[in-house]
Amino acid sequence: MSMDNRDLNKLKRIDLLELLIAQGKEIDRLKEELSKAEAELYSRRIDIDSAGSIAEASLRLNGVFQAAQAAADQYLENIRRMEAEARGRLTDTEQNGQK
Repeated sequence: MSMDNRDLNKLKRIDLLELLIAQGKEIDRLKEELSKAEAELYSRRIDIDSAGSIAEASLRLNGVFQAAQAAADQYLENIRRMEAEARGRLTDTEQNGQK
C-alpha cells in the first residue's frame, strides 16, 4: 500500500495502528518466504560441471544470498521508515487533539 503524507494525515489512530500491524505481518511473511528460499537453495544440488569447481559454486551461492539479504534489508528499512513516519503523525495527531 503506497500512501503519501496527505493520506497518512487523514488516517485515524486506529487506522494507523492497523497499518502498522499489517506491515508487521508483511515483514513476517517476507522473512518466512526468504527462509524458505534459502532452504530451497541449500537443498538443491549444485552442478559442479557447470560451476567449474566447488569454490566457484560457493562464490555464486554466496552472491545469491547477499542479493537476497540486501533486498530484505532494503525492504525492512523502508518498513521502519514508514513506521517511524506513521508514529510521528500519530504523535502529532495526539498532540493536536490535546490542544
